[in-house]
Amino acid sequence: MKPWIRYAACGVLGLALGAGAAIQHVRTGVLGASRAIGPWTTGSDFGTARAGAFTRAVVSLRGLLALPAHEARYYNAAVDSAGDPLDGRCRYRVSGRAIPAKWWSLTLYDHPGYLVANQANRFSVNSAAVPNPAAWDVIVAPAEQAGLWLPTGRIERFELTLRVYLPDDGGLGTLTRDRLPAIVKEAC
Repeated sequence: MKPWIRYAACGVLGLALGAGAAIQHVRTGVLGASRAIGPWTTGSDFGTARAGAFTRAVVSLRGLLALPAHEARYYNAAVDSAGDPLDGRCRYRVSGRAIPAKWWSLTLYDHPGYLVANQANRFSVNSAAVPNPAAWDVIVAPAEQAGLWLPTGRIERFELTLRVYLPDDGGLGTLTRDRLPAIVKEAC
């Protein structure tokens, strides 16, 4: 085989493998340049003019980050407070205190970022539905639960997204672990 054919084949293979790896990295990406706060991750550059190419690619693909940081902050959890992956066949208690913002919502997604089909057609819980904003619980489980409940549809893995609208910190992302909800597995 001539050397130039070998080089061309290696170049094409390298480009294909590199493009495939980049696409997979973006598809599984979480909020670009992220930082962990307990089970939650948030981007440090999304919703700003300094958002990098990776953050922009994740935002473009998953479409989760439509508002500027001073209008909304987004926190994503794919694990519980113990660090274990969220399993749609288990029951979790998401417990929080007053979140320093005008309004918030908690939404359940599958790993690719789509809402999970369920019999109740319930996909989100928001701060307006919480009877006591100073101390609240949402049960995330496959079977119907009393009180605030998000159905998992019994999928193997799911993620939770907490959207905090008009945050008191102006979108700087200064919420700490004790200000964000805990996610505790209660049963499987």
